[in-house]
Amino acid sequence: MMSSSHALFADHALLPTGWARDVLFTWDTHGRYTHIAPNAACPPDAIRAAGPVLPGITNLHSHAFQRAFAGLTEYRAEAADSFWSWRTLMYGFANAISPEQVEAVATYLYGEMLAAGYTSVCEFHYLHHDPDGHPYLDDALLAQALLRAAHNTGIHMTLLPVLYQASGFGGAPLSTGQRRFGHHVDSMQRLLERLAPLCASQDARLGLAPHSLRAVTPDALKAALAMLDTLDPTAPVHIHIAEQTREVEDCVAFCGQRPVDWLVDHTDLSARWCLVHATHMTPTEARRAAATGAIAGLCPSTEANLGDGIFDMASWIDGQGQWGVGSDSHACVNAAEELQLLEYSQRWATRQRNVLATPAHPHVAEAMTHAAVAGGVLAAGRASSGLQQGGLQVGGAADWVVLDAQHPALAGLAPADMLSGHVFGSHRTSAIAEVWTRGTQRVSGGRHHRHDADLSGFVNARAALLASMKR
Repeated sequence: MMSSSHALFADHALLPTGWARDVLFTWDTHGRYTHIAPNAACPPDAIRAAGPVLPGITNLHSHAFQRAFAGLTEYRAEAADSFWSWRTLMYGFANAISPEQVEAVATYLYGEMLAAGYTSVCEFHYLHHDPDGHPYLDDALLAQALLRAAHNTGIHMTLLPVLYQASGFGGAPLSTGQRRFGHHVDSMQRLLERLAPLCASQDARLGLAPHSLRAVTPDALKAALAMLDTLDPTAPVHIHIAEQTREVEDCVAFCGQRPVDWLVDHTDLSARWCLVHATHMTPTEARRAAATGAIAGLCPSTEANLGDGIFDMASWIDGQGQWGVGSDSHACVNAAEELQLLEYSQRWATRQRNVLATPAHPHVAEAMTHAAVAGGVLAAGRASSGLQQGGLQVGGAADWVVLDAQHPALAGLAPADMLSGHVFGSHRTSAIAEVWTRGTQRVSGGRHHRHDADLSGFVNARAALLASMKR
C-alpha cells in the first residue's frame, strides 16, 4: 500500500497533454514522480487535492537583492527617467547591502515566489564582492547566502554567477557603482569550481551568466564559454540582451551588428541559452534567434517598470521560439500576473485579444502556462531526455500547485476556466492554496510556512539597509 506522504489524488490536473480527470501521482524518497495515472481510483491513504492541480513555473530571471528596494525608485531622478537613471539608484543599494541582508531578503523573496506559483528560480547573481570591490576571504560568500535561502524555503535553485568585466562596449573600466560585480574568466572559473559541490549537495543547478555584450568583451565571452564547457557542457547560459535601444545603438557602433544578430553569428546558441529581455530585435533577428532553440527570458512587470518596451512575440513564435517568465527586479512577485502582463502587452501591440492562445490550447491561460513551464525547465538547465516539457510528468520533480476552488474568482467554474480566473481575475487576493516541491508542502492557505519569521527578517534587513544609506 502506498504511503499517504507519497501519493496525491487530484480530481483535475493540468498534465503536459492537457487537463486530465482523477489523476493519481506517486513519488519516491528523492522527491521525483514515479507514477502519474489519469482516470484512477483514489487510494484511502492518498493526499486529496482540494482544487485543480497545476505545474509550478520557473522564475527564470531573478536579482534577489533588488527585492529590498521594490517601490523605492518610483520618483523622478532626471528630467526624462529611464532604465539608465534607475540603474544609478540600484547601484546605491547594491553597494550598501551586506551578506546577511542579502540572505534575509532572498529568503523572504523565495518564500514569496513559492506562494506565487514559482517552484524554481534562476538567480542571476552579480553581487560578488565587498562594498569596496574587494573579494571576500571566501569568494563564494554571497552565492552561499543565496543557496541557503533556496534550501531553507524549498525552492529549486539554478545559480548563475555573472561574469561582469566592463562598463560598456570595448572593455571600458567598471564604474564605481559596479565595483562589487567584477570578475575575470580565471577568477570566475575558480568560483564555479568552488560552487559546484555546494550546488550538487542540494540539487541546485549551476550555470554561467555573461552579463551582457556591453559588460563582457568578445574574447572574454569566447573564453568563458570554452571554460564552462570544460566544467559542464550542459550548464545553462543566461545573458541580458537588447533590453534597451541605447544598448543596441552602442553595439552597432562598436561592432557593426545588432546584439542578437551578433550573438547568433558568434556563439553556438541552443536550448541551453536564455536570452533575457531581447526586447529590441528586428523581426529577422527574432526569427534567427528563435530557430536556435534559445529561450526568451521575458520579465513583463520589470520591463514595464523600467520602460523597456514590448517584446516582439509574433516574430519569435514565427521562428518556433520558446519562452518563459521571470520577476527580475521583483517590483512584482506573481507568476500569474507576469503571464497576464505578457498577454496584455501583446494585445496593446497587436490590438487583438487572446494573442498567445494556440490551436491546441484555445484557452490563453492554459497555452501560456504550458509554454512558460516548458521554456522555464530548459532555461533552468533541468530538462533531460523525455522531460523537455517539464511540469507534471514521471521522472520530474514532485512539484505542484493547488488552486483554491472556493476563491471568489474561481468558485463554480470548470477547471480550465479556473486557470483563466487565476491568471486574469484573481490578483487582488491569490487563488493559490498550496504549493509543494520535492513532495514536501511549502505553502498552505496561500502562505509559505516560514512566512512570519522570514517577513520579520526581511523588514529588519531592509530597515537597516535604508538606515545605512540615510534614506
